[in-house]
Amino acid sequence: MLHATISELAAAHADGAPVIDIREPMEYVGGHVPGARLIPMSQLASRVHEFDKTRVNYLICATGNRSEAMASFLQRAGIDARSVDGGTSAWAQSGRPVVRGTRPA
Repeated sequence: MLHATISELAAAHADGAPVIDIREPMEYVGGHVPGARLIPMSQLASRVHEFDKTRVNYLICATGNRSEAMASFLQRAGIDARSVDGGTSAWAQSGRPVVRGTRPA
């Protein structure tokens, strides 16, 4: 399945699973999952080699629409990827921590 719930993401995140934020840099600095790595959707195809092929990669965007399309793309490229249902909005609404900053790491 290409989807993960916020609870599934939280458990995987606690276990060190890769969390990839595919939004644009300005969205990312506005608030993201702690430790999430920024790989904007527009760069994803050229950066496939950076994904961990030994673990499930959790893709997150604002609400889950962009991450669903990109998880499907990565699955076709042989990478186990899941789209986080509800995205960063659902993560924040669940009361989980959000990191804000002036620029992406």
